[in-house]
Amino acid sequence: MNRSDSENPAPEPSCGSTPLEPACGSTPLESERPRIRLHISQPLARDGVVMLERDAANYLFNVMRLGIGAQVALFNSTDGEWRAIVLKAGKRAGELRLLEPLRPASPPPDLWLLFAPLKKARMDFVIEKAVELGVRQIHPVLTRYTQSERLRLDRMQAQAVEAAEQCGMVYVPRIVEPVALAKLLADWEEARRLYFCDERGGAPLLSACAKPAPAAILIGPEGGFSTEEAQALYEHPACAPVSLGPRILRAETAVVAALTLWQASAGDWRGAS
Repeated sequence: MNRSDSENPAPEPSCGSTPLEPACGSTPLESERPRIRLHISQPLARDGVVMLERDAANYLFNVMRLGIGAQVALFNSTDGEWRAIVLKAGKRAGELRLLEPLRPASPPPDLWLLFAPLKKARMDFVIEKAVELGVRQIHPVLTRYTQSERLRLDRMQAQAVEAAEQCGMVYVPRIVEPVALAKLLADWEEARRLYFCDERGGAPLLSACAKPAPAAILIGPEGGFSTEEAQALYEHPACAPVSLGPRILRAETAVVAALTLWQASAGDWRGAS
C-alpha cells in the first residue's frame, strides 16, 4: 500500500449512490419520490411493465426531456403510486418498469361537488380547484340559468387528471354526466346531505357541516336558482341551504370558498398540521 492510499483511504460507498438506492437510514418508501408524476389507467404492480401511448410518451420524453434510466412516479386511483424507471424512450411510445410502491391510493373525504357549468376558462378553474381541495366526484348540474350546456366530459376528465398529477393526489375524481336539477333531486339518496349555497341566506356552512359524513355541495349559476328550483331544494329532505357570507360571490369563487369551509370543518383539513 502506498502513502497516498494509507492517508486517503477509499471512501465507503454512499447511500443513494445509484438511481435505485434509497438514502441513508431510509426505507424505499421513505426515499425521495420522483419529481415527475404521471397518471396511468393500466394496472400497476411490482415488476410490471407499462407501455406508454403517444401523449404520455410525448410529455415525458419531449416536453420533460427524460431519457432511459430516469425515474417517474406512476399512479392511479386503484393501485396507488409507484416508482418506475424508463426502459425505452421514443417520440411516440415508451416503456417503463415498476420498481416499488410509494403510496397507497388515498381518496379524499366523501364529498361531491355539484355546480352549474360555466364558460371554458372558468370551468377549467373550477375543475382544477375542486381536485386540489379534495372531492371524490364532480357533477355538472343543468339549471334554468346555466351559462353553458355544451360540455366535453373527456376534456374535463383530462383536466382533473392533470390537476391530480400536479397537486400530489393519489386519486382522480370522476366527472359525472351532466343532469338536470329536477332529475338530480328526484334520484337523490337522503343519506348524503346536500348543502346548496343560497345567496338569499341560510346557516353558515362552517357550522352547518360540523360532523364528517357523506355530503355534497351545490353551487348554482351566476343568475342564481329560479324560484321553482329554490323551492324544490328547500322542500327536499336531504337539502340544507347554507350561506357563504355577506357578499355575493362569483360561481368559481363560491366553489373555492365552500370546499375550503367544508374541508376545514368536516374534511381532512381538521387537525392537519
